[in-house]
Order: sequence, then C-alpha cells, then structure tokens
Amino acid sequence: MAFDSRLLAGVSVLASVVESGSFTRAGAILGLTASGVSRSVSRLEERIGVRLLDRSTRSLRLTNEGARLYELAAPHLSGIEEAASLAAGAVGQAQGLLRASVNPIFARNVLAPRLPEFAARYPELRLILVQQPDAGDLVAEGVDVAIRFGPQPDSTLSSRLLLETRVLTVASPAYLAAMGRPERPMDLMGHECIQFMDPQRGRPFEWEFRRSHETVMVKAGGRFTFTDADMMVEACLAGLGIAQVLAFAVGGHLAAGALVELFPNWPDETFPLYAVRPSRRLSPAKVEAFLSFCEEIATPRNP
Repeated sequence: MAFDSRLLAGVSVLASVVESGSFTRAGAILGLTASGVSRSVSRLEERIGVRLLDRSTRSLRLTNEGARLYELAAPHLSGIEEAASLAAGAVGQAQGLLRASVNPIFARNVLAPRLPEFAARYPELRLILVQQPDAGDLVAEGVDVAIRFGPQPDSTLSSRLLLETRVLTVASPAYLAAMGRPERPMDLMGHECIQFMDPQRGRPFEWEFRRSHETVMVKAGGRFTFTDADMMVEACLAGLGIAQVLAFAVGGHLAAGALVELFPNWPDETFPLYAVRPSRRLSPAKVEAFLSFCEEIATPRNP
C-alpha cells in the first residue's frame, strides 16, 4: 500500500493542536492561519472517516477516537523528529535559545549559584529565565520548559519529578518568646498562622502533618496571606507568626537560629518539584540539557 503523505501531515497538525491547546497557537507553531489548521484537521477527519475533535467556541476536546489516534501516533512523530535531527547532526548538541520559567524559590536557592557551571558546560546555549505563576500557560508564554512546585494536573504537558523537599513549620524566636511555643500540631489553632496561596487552586494551602502512617490536618487560621514566598519568610523572621516553608529555602535561617523548626518529630510532609514541558514528544537537546542539569543540582540538596 502506497504511503499517504497527506495523512502524515494531517496527524502532525492534529498533534500540534492537542499539544498547544488551540488552532491559533498551533498555527503560530506551524506557520499556518487558524483557519488553515482547522481545515487540515477536517480533511484528516474526512480521510479516516471519524471525528477527532469536538469543537466549541471556548474549547477543543479530543474525541475517544482522536485520543486513541494521538496516543498511537505521537511516539512515531517523535521518531521522525529524532531521525531528522540525526540526519542534521544535531542530536547531543545543546545550542540555540532556551526560554525557561523557573520557580523563584528553586531559582534563588539552587539554580542561580550553579549557573556559571551551566554556562561553561553548554557554551552554545543561550538561556532566558522568566518568572511565571506555577499554573501559567507555557505555550501562550512561549516557554520551552518550566520548573514548578506542586502536583501537576493531568494534561498534554510532559512532567518529570526533580525532587521532593520537606515542608517545615517554623517561627522566629521573638514570636515564640511572645506567644509561646506550640507543642503539637493541633496547638496551632491558637496561633497566628501565616497563609500561602496555592496558585493552582486559588486558595491557601492546607496545613498537613505526616509521620510514618499518621496524618493530621489542622485548620490553621491567620490574618495574613502571601503569594510571594520570600516576603512570607521575611515576615516570619520579623515575628509576624508561624509559617510552613520548604526546607531547602530556609536552611541558612535555621542554622543561624533566626528560625526554629517547631515539629521535627513530624518529618514526612513533603512537596514535589517538577520539570514541565509543553509537549510529550522527544525533548530537544537544549531542553534535555537543562533538565539534566536541574536534576543534577537538585538531587544533592534533597533534604
């Protein structure tokens, strides 16, 4: 049976729509208009005889048949991309421009001090670091890879776990001298507990404590809610109240005695850090280089 190049082109367009989330964004990637992308998908549907996308004015959603086609075809599209890279001699060469969105806590405490090493290792790679909410749209922002905290929702995004850091409950010596030290998590209900906003859900994180097979949820209340982790830590250092923070972000403050860990006997509450890409296909060499470097520098600091 003769190979139908039109079928391959149509499946490639469909994959771009799935991975970008819209006809307009897929068109920007492929150099087509949104209407051109739509017509290409329609021709593919006509060619194979099934509807692949449910379209509305607000969203696109794969049908069951479309999801199955994408699941089976995406690895082969990746193989074609890899073959083309091999033919061009580009595999293994991390070069060009990489746009990365990096959570500021990881960027400040882990990545920034090691960037000279990254620059020396990949002299042909240029890096643009941007700050974006952990729930931001990678495709819309033109981001190649993001480093984000928190569980990642199911989507067409590809995610890789980099580390899990402990969540610590801390306060300043000044606060504890004035208000007393809580002896157990449930005692927090009588204290000023500084809240931090979950960017994915739009509400403050719940206060959860774990040890072995035991889990305790505490309704910790407070008048102050932050969206900036550094500002929250500074407020905690100043004696505003009790905060839950990531271990590797406050190691220096703990060592200096500026902050006190309140419940070291509840050590098992952790928070994950993920590397996220806007595609499930084979990652380009420049993206893989950045991800491997982040994995390398994250692992030794995993508390």
